[in-house]
Order: sequence, then C-alpha cells, then structure tokens
Amino acid sequence: MVTVLLIILAAIIVCCVILAIFVWMTYNRFVLLRNRVKEAWSDIEVLLKRRYDLIPNLVETVKGYAAHEKTTLEAVINARNIAMKSGNKSIAEQSKNENILSGTLKSLFALSENYPDLKANANFLELQRELVDTENKIQASRRFYNNNVLAFNTKREMFPSNIIANIFNFEKNEFFKLDEAEKEAAKNPVKVSF
Repeated sequence: MVTVLLIILAAIIVCCVILAIFVWMTYNRFVLLRNRVKEAWSDIEVLLKRRYDLIPNLVETVKGYAAHEKTTLEAVINARNIAMKSGNKSIAEQSKNENILSGTLKSLFALSENYPDLKANANFLELQRELVDTENKIQASRRFYNNNVLAFNTKREMFPSNIIANIFNFEKNEFFKLDEAEKEAAKNPVKVSF
C-alpha cells in the first residue's frame, strides 16, 4: 500500500514538473516571439523616419522646377505629416496612412516625367534613388514584421500554447496590410516607358 502511494505521489510530482517545464518553455517562447515582433516594428519605424526626412528635400528640389504643381507638392507634405502623426495609433491606421503617403510619392515621381530639367538634376536623381531604396527596405521590413506576427499569432492560437497565451494575456498582433487601392494597383501591370 505504501509503495502504491509513493508511486502515485512520484507520478504526480513528475507530472507537475513536466507541466511547469512546459509552462516555462512556452512562456519564454512567447516572450521571444513578442520581442521579435517589436524589433521588426522598430526596424520599420527607423526606415519610415528616414523616408520622412528625405521627403522635404525632394519636395524642395521639385519646387524649383515645377513651382506651379503646388497641389501635388502640398499633397505629399500633408500625407507625410499625417503619416508622421500616426505613429501612436494602431498598426492598421498607421498602415493606411503610410499607404497614402506612398501613393502621393508616386504622383510626385510621375510629375517629374513632365520636367526634363528636373529629371536631369543630380540632386533630384540622388534623392529619388535614396527614396526608392528606402521604399524597398520598408517593403522588406514589412515582410519581416508580418512573418514575425504570423509566427507569434500562430503560436498564440495553437493548442496547448493558447492556454498559456490566455493565462499571461499575450495579445494578438496586427499585420501591416495593403489598403484596398494598393491591392487594386498590385493587380494591374506596371507601365514602363522610356
């Protein structure tokens, strides 16, 4: 009888230890994934800051050649200011504002097609190159961020780790998404003219 009780007690202790190890490992995995999401978002913010800093220089360069295109230039600056202020809002709101800014930048680059002197300006070309490079890095960072969000959210929703996620209040993260206009633009072929 005593040996049966000792076996049952040992089994209960082993189960408790295994459960404690599971909780500990799962919690630490959530912390790691959450920190990767934060790191990825921080990378996006750094690149967005760089883009915000480049835009005024680009607009000033264009102003010298296309002063009568005031509405386009104002739209770019307004979109930049709105995007900069959306840093404290939700990911969805910031994503929407960043997509609007990207659209206005495209219109600014399209505007340069009408001004051959502007297209030949070394300062404009360098700013355009830097901005395009930054846009490419932002896209790569968005993918990196979304991959980390996917890993976190998947872990959060899968059984049995979802129990630990709920106990320790690990909240679902939002993806950085394209808005509807960008989805439609992505479906259409890119026009290239020389």
